[in-house]
Amino acid sequence: MAIAHLRIDEATKARVEQTVLEHLNGTAALARQFAGSFNESDLAASIAEIHDLGKYSHEFQKRINGANIKVDHATCGAQALWAVCGEKKLGTLAAYCIAGHHGGLPNGGSKSQSIAETGTLYSRLIDKVLPDYSAYKNDITLSALRDPQKWNPGTDNVGFSLSFFIRMLFSCLVDADWLDTEAFMQNGAVLRGNFKTIRELAAKLTEHFKRFDHPQREIDKKRNTLRDDCLKAADNQRGLFSLTAPTGSGKTLASLAFALRHAVKNDMERIIYVVPYNTIIEQNARVFEGILGTENVVQHHSNIEYEDEDSRRFATENWDAPIIVTSNVQFFESLFANKPSKCRKLHNIANSVIIFDEAQMLPLPYLVPCVAAISELVSNCNCTAVLATATQSSLNEYFAPLTIQEINDAPQQMYEEFRRVTYTVEDSVFSDEQLIAELSKHNQVLCVVNTRKKAQQIASELDGAYHLSTTMYPFHRKSVLDEIKEKLKNGNPCRVVSTSLIEAGVDVDFPVLYREKAGLDSVIQAAGRCNREGKNSFEDSVAHVFSFDNGNPPVLIQQNIAAFEHVKRNYTDIASLEAVACYFKQLRYMIGKQELDKKNVVTQFNDGVCDSSFPFKAVAEQFHLIENDQKAVIIDNASSKSLCGQIRAKIRNRALLRQIQQYSVNLYQRDFENLRQYGQLEILDDGLAIMSEQFYDRNYGVSLHPNGGDAIIV
Repeated sequence: MAIAHLRIDEATKARVEQTVLEHLNGTAALARQFAGSFNESDLAASIAEIHDLGKYSHEFQKRINGANIKVDHATCGAQALWAVCGEKKLGTLAAYCIAGHHGGLPNGGSKSQSIAETGTLYSRLIDKVLPDYSAYKNDITLSALRDPQKWNPGTDNVGFSLSFFIRMLFSCLVDADWLDTEAFMQNGAVLRGNFKTIRELAAKLTEHFKRFDHPQREIDKKRNTLRDDCLKAADNQRGLFSLTAPTGSGKTLASLAFALRHAVKNDMERIIYVVPYNTIIEQNARVFEGILGTENVVQHHSNIEYEDEDSRRFATENWDAPIIVTSNVQFFESLFANKPSKCRKLHNIANSVIIFDEAQMLPLPYLVPCVAAISELVSNCNCTAVLATATQSSLNEYFAPLTIQEINDAPQQMYEEFRRVTYTVEDSVFSDEQLIAELSKHNQVLCVVNTRKKAQQIASELDGAYHLSTTMYPFHRKSVLDEIKEKLKNGNPCRVVSTSLIEAGVDVDFPVLYREKAGLDSVIQAAGRCNREGKNSFEDSVAHVFSFDNGNPPVLIQQNIAAFEHVKRNYTDIASLEAVACYFKQLRYMIGKQELDKKNVVTQFNDGVCDSSFPFKAVAEQFHLIENDQKAVIIDNASSKSLCGQIRAKIRNRALLRQIQQYSVNLYQRDFENLRQYGQLEILDDGLAIMSEQFYDRNYGVSLHPNGGDAIIV
């Protein structure tokens, strides 16, 4: 009898064994269930039934009984399947899943050069010598795989579509494998599930909306109109939708109303919110938790860490909760990952309603693969996708042949009704002194600039100004922001100089705005912090767009500014829906189609279609929405002293590193080296850097103009 797993019973201290056949059958049953969400249950179950054939080998049985030897059991099932399928395409696709179920989906490699390509799929299928695992034949009879039942790769991106299909099958296998193993090892005592159903959550939201049934304020009547449009559109079949609605129109709750009703109507399993910034994730999640119950809403992003006993911690592993709120980074990098731990959740994206909040923020260097992934989810995974935005980013051409259905019956009318500001593009450039003089005229004013150095400089010269930028660690920024909100609420003087971080869903309301010229999308985002509550007329609430006379804009946004200038020349109202659509089209034209897939992700998969050679590992290593060329500096102060002590003691674990993020500042390499040269950083053995609070300014955070007279003596 071949053993797959064993444990020691805590009560009796007896050895408890799970046979390989029991594990294969248990994994297959779960994989069958999971793949039902995209109509490929039989195929997923067939793959799962043979994924651990290598555990029948004598060598693996020695290992599980304590021998200190390495055994590659994953390649065995892949080779056996490939032999039965006669190297047919489907057999190769399934072989990726089995070969990668422990170490990750490999690169395909080449049949003709397999002997020279260690680790590729073909090198493992053709050349790898494996231990004898033929004992599986006593339990299992291999047979050819059943063809896919629904998956249609289309005609344009066939290789990309097939690679996506492999990842979805792989997700079913690895999640089923882990869950079956977990259930055995924990004897079934796992804190998973116990969530409300989608139908129950829809009823909760309906009950919540009753308090708004008889609105008195005009703004509430307009918000109800948007909600009603969403409820009406929810009765449609699955598909691709857009929700164009301005800031303040209640878009977040209206989109939730669409999602829950649509999910009930179409028997869908969960709602996934994909959001560009963690601040917006946390903000939206608090709203959802207040209505639907904290226990039913799972956040998955870099700022969240659930306690061990919290069932939501388990849900971050495979997204089996009804409401998931996550980041663009987590969502898309998972879709292009190759590791089992990152891919477990993918099958639970199928048969879901996915809301892409602030959809215009999809990163342009990865726009084509992101759109291709969304298209696969809609076309082949029974998903509905909603591109929710305050602006029209004109992505129709990238989604063809899919068509985008607009949910809002009257987006142009709503834009006019929710107009909050008047935009003024200054003809003349400002010196630092002129800008400071302009800001000083206002009792309450927000100024947003393009660089952290400029934010520190202007704030330091503006009397009584608050400063906000990522040179301040997150807890510090939050405390300053709370103070700013209190000043605004009470009508006290409040002048703020910030970088663009304040545009990321920060809920503040200033009567006037000054925004250094940037991309039109950034300008409009900044203007969302001006007259946000509509207390003043839009004529009196001015968003001034200006340029400095003493510096060039950062290289990263020069094309965005050029596209802004194109719009300014052609449209009187630069924030109109037509102007914004023109901006995005012009920006993408200037960047060039090739730069919208700067790592050639889609092309790499399409090029591999003829011999089913897909670069899973290579693409996973290349696909990073945020290219992190910055280094973290941990601030050592009274609040973080204990955490810094653990870091110095070389303690490293996920929970500690998550906590320490709240006291960390990310710096570009040149600024990091500058501070190190001045002796303001303590560099640990593994490269982590700590800054004493004596060098950290309580107003501006880490100074980007360090004083050479100060140093740490270590």
